Amino acid sequence: MYRKGHYGVSLLVFAPIAFVLVAAGRPGTALVIGGAMLWLAMLPDVDHAIPGVPHRGPTHSLAFAALVGVTLGGVGFALDTAAGGSGAGALDFATLLGGLSLAAFGFAVGALAVCAHLLGDALTPAGVNVFWPVSGRTYTLGLWRADSRIANYGLFAAGVFVTGAATYLGAAV
Repeated sequence: MYRKGHYGVSLLVFAPIAFVLVAAGRPGTALVIGGAMLWLAMLPDVDHAIPGVPHRGPTHSLAFAALVGVTLGGVGFALDTAAGGSGAGALDFATLLGGLSLAAFGFAVGALAVCAHLLGDALTPAGVNVFWPVSGRTYTLGLWRADSRIANYGLFAAGVFVTGAATYLGAAV
C-alpha cells in the first residue's frame, strides 16, 4: 500500500472514533486524534531507512504497535507531568482531550495508527507478519497489489467520505 492508501485506511479506522467524539460534543478531540493518526500513518515504513531491517519486518507487527503506543504514552505522561496534571492553564491537555489523560491518548493513537497501517498492508498479496517475533506467518487478504492506483486512491476517497459522513452524522445526533 502506498501513502494515499494508508491515509485512507487510517481515516476509515478513525471514522467511528470521529462519530463518537463529535456526537459527544468533542470535535476538537476528534480533530487532534484524526490529525495524529494521519501524521503517524506511514511510521511503520521507517524500515526503508533502517539498514538491516527488512521491509514489512519488525516495524509491521503488533509488537511495534505496542512499542509506539508505549513510547507515545510515555511522552504523554511526561507532558502531563510537566504541565502539572489536568487543570494547568495553557497546557490543559485533559480538557482538550475530553478528560482523557495525555498518556492514554498517546498510547491509543500510537498503537491504533500502526494497526491501521498493518491493515492496509494486509490488503496486499505480500501481507504482514503481525505476530513477529512469536510467529513467522504472514497474513494477507490479497485484494490488490500495493502499487494499485485504483486501490490507493479508492481507499483514500473512501476514507475521506466515510470520515466526513461520520463527522456529519455525529454532529446531527
